[in-house]
Amino acid sequence: MAINTPLGDTLDGFRDALLAGRSAITHWKAFDASRIYSKVGGDLTDYDPAPKLASFSGRTPELVLRRLHRLLARVPWSTKLSMLLAVDAGTDAAVGAFDPQRVAVLIAGHNLNSRYQFDSQPQFVEEPDYIDPLFTLHGLDTDHGASISEVLGLRGPLYTVGAACATGNAALRCALDEIRHHGMEAALVTGAILDFSPMDLHGMALMGAISFQGFNEAPAQASRPYDVRREGFVPAHGGAAVVLENLASARSRGVPIYAELVGVESTSDACHLPQPSEDGQALAMSRLLEVCGVAPEAITYVNAHATSTPLGDLTELRSIKRVFGRHAGQVKLNATKSMLGHTCWAAPLVETVATVLQMQAGRLHPSINIDELDPEVDLDVCAGRAVDHTFEYALKNSFGFGGINSVSLLRRL
Repeated sequence: MAINTPLGDTLDGFRDALLAGRSAITHWKAFDASRIYSKVGGDLTDYDPAPKLASFSGRTPELVLRRLHRLLARVPWSTKLSMLLAVDAGTDAAVGAFDPQRVAVLIAGHNLNSRYQFDSQPQFVEEPDYIDPLFTLHGLDTDHGASISEVLGLRGPLYTVGAACATGNAALRCALDEIRHHGMEAALVTGAILDFSPMDLHGMALMGAISFQGFNEAPAQASRPYDVRREGFVPAHGGAAVVLENLASARSRGVPIYAELVGVESTSDACHLPQPSEDGQALAMSRLLEVCGVAPEAITYVNAHATSTPLGDLTELRSIKRVFGRHAGQVKLNATKSMLGHTCWAAPLVETVATVLQMQAGRLHPSINIDELDPEVDLDVCAGRAVDHTFEYALKNSFGFGGINSVSLLRRL
């Protein structure tokens, strides 16, 4: 696994920041936010890759490092971070030991380089011939995967997966299929960092989806799932990468094994509007448990989607109670987005890493910024406190615009 968020770019550092309840939300530095409503988010623009690159020395093949340094000088910001994530996870999993023709490369994300495209338009208006000559190539989402494939020398299937904020889980589902049904030895899934443009954020504010009314002057308090003052999600930079392979292979190679991905299920609501559906979410969860042969009573932790929207948080809780019945009172939930904000397409993978790290630690991070719990929230959401909790199974909920519901099931090994 590999992680990169404003809370840290190492697994240990990320875990410790989560358990400490630190907020990653600040004022935007990536662009001038003076003309847009929302001023706050999880910003990685000042990220310095030098320490990460130094950490690869002696662990990552020299050929990979040479390719990485060459491409880092050429590609847009988000693509650079995708390559760093992929090399980090690939080094952790020793992907060079696989047949390169039997490793799939999947990118979880779409419309990724929005700020790069937005910033290129003024140059086009002034003088079209002076735009980046590789603009058309670098503007494609597939350039993330192609760059990763080139750096790591991987020649298996390569494609992008798009399912809005459920994308990361949808990509894991595709990765399982590549291994189970298409002869792949492994799959490298990278949840790319969405490089928001100011126009993206202003559009979200006009739609009423993101926080902008009450917390522009208090960024760390803006993301507040389950609190009565929540007013919308907080967009954030963040990405993760994971390598999947079958258990026998991982054990024989002696690589770190963090958890088992038992399964992923998806449903849709037959509605293009961003209106969460209790029916669709409950169906995804119940279908996943049924397909995986796991009883609801075996689940005692859910890493919630919990975006900090007035309707979304409650809809998810109602869905959980429908699926788990009386057992819901024994299930602990927490909201990783309360600290990170919403990393959008990458969120399911970022929060999968968070879930696995908590699983290994036997401790759940707090849901922060709950000053006054919504009266309808009657489940244990780890409000304001980290708690010791040992669990075998975890659900990771992810629900996206367009009525897309995707849920994964993880097991501790």
